Amino acid sequence: MFDLILKGGEVFDGSGNESIIGDVAIKDGIISAVEPAGVLKPSNAESAINVDGLVVSPGFIDMHTHSDFTLIADGRAESQVHQGVTTEVIGQCGHSCAPVNSPDVIPRIAPWYTAKAKHDTWLGFGDYLDVLDKIGLGVNVMAFVGHGTVHRAIMGGELQPGEQDEVADMARLVDKCMDEGAGGFSSGLEYFPGILSAPHHLVPLCEVAAKYKRLYATHVRNRDTHYDLGFTEAIATARQSGAKLQISHIQPKFGAPDHAMEHTLEMIEQARRHDVDIAFDVIPHDWAHTFMAAILPKWAQAGTIDDVLERLANKEMREKIKKNSQPMWLIVKAEKWSDIVLLNATHNKELVGMDFAEIGRMRNCHPYDAVLDILLEEGKDMMACFWTSRSFRDTDVDLCLSQAECAVISDTVATANEGILKDHLGSLSGYGWAARFLQYYVRDREILSLAEGLAKLTSVPARRLGLKDRGYLKTGFYADICVFDKVNIASNVTAKTPRRYASGICHVLVNGQFSMRDGNRTPVNAGRVIREFEARAAS
Repeated sequence: MFDLILKGGEVFDGSGNESIIGDVAIKDGIISAVEPAGVLKPSNAESAINVDGLVVSPGFIDMHTHSDFTLIADGRAESQVHQGVTTEVIGQCGHSCAPVNSPDVIPRIAPWYTAKAKHDTWLGFGDYLDVLDKIGLGVNVMAFVGHGTVHRAIMGGELQPGEQDEVADMARLVDKCMDEGAGGFSSGLEYFPGILSAPHHLVPLCEVAAKYKRLYATHVRNRDTHYDLGFTEAIATARQSGAKLQISHIQPKFGAPDHAMEHTLEMIEQARRHDVDIAFDVIPHDWAHTFMAAILPKWAQAGTIDDVLERLANKEMREKIKKNSQPMWLIVKAEKWSDIVLLNATHNKELVGMDFAEIGRMRNCHPYDAVLDILLEEGKDMMACFWTSRSFRDTDVDLCLSQAECAVISDTVATANEGILKDHLGSLSGYGWAARFLQYYVRDREILSLAEGLAKLTSVPARRLGLKDRGYLKTGFYADICVFDKVNIASNVTAKTPRRYASGICHVLVNGQFSMRDGNRTPVNAGRVIREFEARAAS
């Protein structure tokens, strides 16, 4: 006797193959059968739901998020569940919540930290996963360990990458994190402290990922003027270490030459011919987003938050900051302030959704001064201050999507439009990234077929991550399932209203339990922390 049969839907198994009209049976959280419609009898199940006219797909796997702390604060992951996401991979761009030497460090290194959250503390990576495991999770969670966090654990806030013995200490710490359940290793080389590191600092750490046969995911050092140097560095690091390389959100940024995306793919193909294992992912949007504090030069980010605030309050240092010749975003240097929007703030909520040309006029100051003033006003909550800019091009995203190894990601955080995280936001598309991908790139523009598009949300990331028994609708796999209306699936977010849930999602099951049913969120949070991978340590 099955627990549930989803009857008569357009079933896509996630492989990229075309659909069948079929039935999907579930027992004890596992897919028990996938058969053509009519083969499975409703009388053989405790419950049967007619999904005629709807798409039945594996649940979406978001292989690049920053929900490390928002899931601690509110594990329901409402913004993700409402658009069919069943698994998230956190700890990206070098940022992870663990390991730390003291709980006092958590507010400094945890992305989207909020002091309002009540939670147990941790030190080691396994401790962090244990805390996460005790929370009712709306999605399954795999966690990478971040280079920036490991660097801080060994070096503190020092403005140096580490000597050979300190790098060896970092490698040992990464090894410990892998042994405790980290699913991979990440770096953020445009961020402090990753920006301090050269390949010879990173290779020993990536060798640990290679030993465990897990991914090295990198936010490369540059994707604009020096894009070719940034991508070549990532390739060289993977080549020397033997690690499997995942280039995060690969599309070039504002300031890159027109041929940058095509040239990057050529470099990747050349490296593959010499046995470097490389794949990549894209954000399905032309808006880029990041921490506002990342605009500061590395010397201004060193030390504690109090150190950073002291520099922001110093007039001479502020002028030096503004003269930075190579800011993380060249769109700032170009002063295209009307294309840069405040996305998230704790103490300046009334400004969220406004562009910096508007904010500058409102405050009667230069937009750059408005940026630095806001960072100063955010104080201890500075790392929750986020902005977005129109820095990507659809043509680059289209080109990436045509590559078989390209996954689609959010680069956002799981949050909710009510509760403790109601004022938090991870990106402009955070509440609708997956829906927008299926709406805009698949249905409206037909860049991909629906079968191809679903593969980039399911099997492509599952295979790359080494996830066991997820990412496909197959007998014996976990029943992570999304049922949606392909005609009406849509993102509803705008810069002014970024916290609207997606439309067109009918049912979502996580480990066989309904997290959404008939378009409504249930109280069930059946997600798990994933520590079991196909990728094991080499003997």
